[in-house]
Amino acid sequence: MWTLSLSPVLGSARAHTTEATGTTRGGHLRWKPHCQQSLPNGAPVTAILPPHLDGPWISTGCEVRPGPEFLTRFYTFYPNRLFRAYQFYYGDPFCQEPAHSLLIKGKIRLRRASWVTQGATEADYHLHKVGIVFHSRHALLDVSGRLNLTQAGQDCAQRLPPTRAWLPGALYELLSARAQGDCMEALGFTMHELSLVRVQRHLQPQPGAAPWLVEELYLGDIHTDQAERRHYRPTGYQRPLQSALHHSRPCPACVLIASSNEHRPPVLHPRPSLPLRLGGCWASTRCEVRPAVLFLTRLFTFHGHSRSWEGIYRHFSDPACRQPTFTVHAAGRYSRGTPSARVPGGTELVFQVTEAHVTPMDQATTAMLNFSEPSSCGGPGAWSVGTERDVTATNGCLALGIRLPHVEYELFKMEQDPQGQSLLFIGQRPTDGSSPDTPEKRPTSYQAPLVFCGGEAGNLSRPLQRRPPLQKPPRGGGPCPPVAPLPFLLLVLGLAFLWWL
Repeated sequence: MWTLSLSPVLGSARAHTTEATGTTRGGHLRWKPHCQQSLPNGAPVTAILPPHLDGPWISTGCEVRPGPEFLTRFYTFYPNRLFRAYQFYYGDPFCQEPAHSLLIKGKIRLRRASWVTQGATEADYHLHKVGIVFHSRHALLDVSGRLNLTQAGQDCAQRLPPTRAWLPGALYELLSARAQGDCMEALGFTMHELSLVRVQRHLQPQPGAAPWLVEELYLGDIHTDQAERRHYRPTGYQRPLQSALHHSRPCPACVLIASSNEHRPPVLHPRPSLPLRLGGCWASTRCEVRPAVLFLTRLFTFHGHSRSWEGIYRHFSDPACRQPTFTVHAAGRYSRGTPSARVPGGTELVFQVTEAHVTPMDQATTAMLNFSEPSSCGGPGAWSVGTERDVTATNGCLALGIRLPHVEYELFKMEQDPQGQSLLFIGQRPTDGSSPDTPEKRPTSYQAPLVFCGGEAGNLSRPLQRRPPLQKPPRGGGPCPPVAPLPFLLLVLGLAFLWWL
């Protein structure tokens, strides 16, 4: 586990704080137009502090939560601080087979800028009512079976009808002022995602027209261990919701979700299944946030013929990814993929991490590495800002939580977004900081997607060009877009040989 402490200092929240990302100078990322850090053409992302929640917010597609759980969300916040939230659960990864819907009503109060997750706002919430509507007998049996696992759950299961008495469209209360007891714990359900909030906006370019405003609502992350969700307070985010009035275009799912309710769950349009073809370059679309206050970008290069990979993970101390702390450049090999039996639509792989180089990018990280035991991170010799060092011979870097050699059991999938871009989803990191180093710990949900940046595609015929261990990629002529002069900018994959990736 890494031990570097990023201690952001938060001042008083201003009405509007801008955090611009994208094409930058002075050692920051310089992407090709189709592979930029945040948005096409370097459009800035603006964080709204304090966040303005009023209005409807929707999923833009089928979401996957640990479990796995497949769902879409439709939340509405009102000026009087009341909210109404719909969560629609499905039996398939394409959100075409509704299982049950939750209607959640309550009140939320924004408190202060988070002292833990820079750029976020902490909030308190109180639930007034939670109701469930079943869309099939199978869904009723599934939820009843989960409740009957505990004594408290058995009491709650009595609020549900016998299977033969189930009525389509009937709302059954799991929490209300009239109902005795709270069945949320027995069901493993919380709304702790509302305790961490961030709102940001950007302009989406439109061919032949003025840019379109897109507003996003980031809510707290969901613990990967369902048993821990009742106690966990988020420090990262899950997939963002977008404003129903100002969402990205095109968005086939948006109208369906925005016009739904607990009795009419959205049934999303079918999407073609894409085979997993990893060859080429894949990069973060924006600054990413991990639990435990980690901000990073990722860049991966996969060489399909030799099944080898290289990744660059660049870490920052701020939510705009403008203040770099350190960069890790890693490499290894991966297995042939097999379809996942546990997560439909996913592909299971095994990744090996055999090489790693570290570049400290600020004085604090450099000082920490210089105080570490030489035999535990890079061997003898002083660390200096901006200078890369090989940590393979010392079996990684203890101070940063890098262990070599390392094996991880991964989950991947590919999709195509409505704009026609290829997206790569990599398994979500365990919230508790551990590594998926056994088959039982293989992820069941995904991180934010990476976008295809070009280079080799499909089945590759060219093996990894081995250069002196992990030196800078050659400029021009390589499959990936050139990067800025500092060593191996960008950050890549999400194979957490570092627990926080």
